[in-house]
Amino acid sequence: MFGLHYKLERKAIGLVLGIVIVSSIGGLVEIAPLFTIHQTVENAPDMRVYTPLELSGRNIYIREGCYACHSQMIRTLRDEVERYGPYSLAVESKYDHPMLWGSKRTGPDLARIGGKYSDEWHVAHLNNPRDVMSVSVMPAYAWLSRTALRTDDMGLQLKAQRAVGVPYTDDMIANAAADTYGQAAPDTPFAEGVTKRYGAATNVRAFDGKPGDLTEMDALVAYLQILGRLTDAAYKPVAEAK
Repeated sequence: MFGLHYKLERKAIGLVLGIVIVSSIGGLVEIAPLFTIHQTVENAPDMRVYTPLELSGRNIYIREGCYACHSQMIRTLRDEVERYGPYSLAVESKYDHPMLWGSKRTGPDLARIGGKYSDEWHVAHLNNPRDVMSVSVMPAYAWLSRTALRTDDMGLQLKAQRAVGVPYTDDMIANAAADTYGQAAPDTPFAEGVTKRYGAATNVRAFDGKPGDLTEMDALVAYLQILGRLTDAAYKPVAEAK
């Protein structure tokens, strides 16, 4: 084996051909499954897209590096399922660009954090993690409550998502800015448009506890509260979910 390798190193063309062959095999192993992706990914007729507010929260989550300490993928191991809930399905991340599965957990997995805690808990935790968990090493994000959320570019963000396959409609894109505000303002006429476009089960409330003020805290909490709840496919029998 080593003798063959030494001989190849002395022949440039042979070495290049060897690299091409090995790379082709590796590429085939990675690319071939993509041709059957529709047969391997579960069907989820109830799957919905992120609202503009939730998408903004996801962008903040990425911006602040939350993915570096929190994974969003529950493995099929018994201890993980018992601690976090049903293991993650591929379909649950079909609208995630980029995906945030992660491989490191300084903090717990967040794949099913949605609805587990109240909005007030999330706000307190983000303002100062030590207030709800004394041993936490997570930094505080108190400025999110004081930072107004930008909404004027939400239509462009939804367009970018649609370009990579997320089925946002023209109506959703045209009303992106209004829906961003409306989801955090339940007592305004804008709230009705959110449930009309994204479903009656959509969370519509002042996530940061301050009605009338649209902040980055609203967006991040709205995103955390929808994690694991875009579809209930993981809670159905396997045969039914396919």
